[in-house]
Amino acid sequence: MRVELTGDASAFHARGWGDLVAADPEGTFFHTPAYLKLWWEEFGRGTLLLAFVVNAEGRLVAACPFEVVEGTLRFMGGFDVTDYMGPVSLPGLEEVAANELMRALAFEVRWERADLRGLPIDGRWLATLEAAAAPLGLSVERGDDGVAPSIELPHAFDAYLDGLPARLRHEIRRKGRRLIEEVGPYRITLSTPDTLDADMDRFVELHKSSPGPKGRFMHAGMEIFFRRLGEAFLAPHVFHLAFIEVEGRKAAGAIGFAFKKTLSLYNSAFDREFSRLSPGMVLVADLIRRAIAAGRERFDMLKGDLEYKYRFGAVPREIGKLRFTRE
Repeated sequence: MRVELTGDASAFHARGWGDLVAADPEGTFFHTPAYLKLWWEEFGRGTLLLAFVVNAEGRLVAACPFEVVEGTLRFMGGFDVTDYMGPVSLPGLEEVAANELMRALAFEVRWERADLRGLPIDGRWLATLEAAAAPLGLSVERGDDGVAPSIELPHAFDAYLDGLPARLRHEIRRKGRRLIEEVGPYRITLSTPDTLDADMDRFVELHKSSPGPKGRFMHAGMEIFFRRLGEAFLAPHVFHLAFIEVEGRKAAGAIGFAFKKTLSLYNSAFDREFSRLSPGMVLVADLIRRAIAAGRERFDMLKGDLEYKYRFGAVPREIGKLRFTRE
């Protein structure tokens, strides 16, 4: 095995990287080179570092993107918009890949400290990277990087509802009924290539109207990033922008990523005028129903320990981080 390190952005097109994401059980949309390339173009501000582990036959068996910012080595993706980060590899090669990666990072790359986030604690990469760093003269510290609540989906929506505690099941049904009783029938719409621009306008408007940090989140650079995500990933049926329309108005919107057997709820916003009717909750319930109908096995509500996620029966998944310093 050998590690190839490069700062050439053309390596985002490295042959086989996408196949590794598909093969790795922990590979998510956030690990795909297409997503990471777009993120780098919008938010990258340090030194680009792409690491590839290649076997004796020249086959790519693992990949991991980094950036070095002011002496700190980080997984590429940023802390605020990329929920899962880190390496991907062919199944069964995590340990050897981690050893090769850490050796190359320790002896061939200049950095003062490492802050590697977005690693699920129940996954394999956090432990293998931690073990690989220990013999290399690095001080290793494991820490908490939040939780990502998710729902394991059954084969039918009724089965999902039946599996919830009675209080949660009744609440989901009650909110849907109340919305109809007070404002009449509603409908769920999904963006198409023809409606995407206008739909993104409305989503951004809803987001910016939110109070506090949520409203400030959608700054000009972030808006460009979100619009580019839609432009790049709507056609491949990865990017989904859904709205619930009430009285002819888009009362709430949500963006999700469909990848492998998972639908990930990435971001959402709603019109405060309709807040008493909980249109966002009704919309999320419908997205869960659609995910089940599409054969998805998991509805990932991504990072953020927010109370509303548990009202759908989500279970917290702990996410960890590793910090290394040179001794």
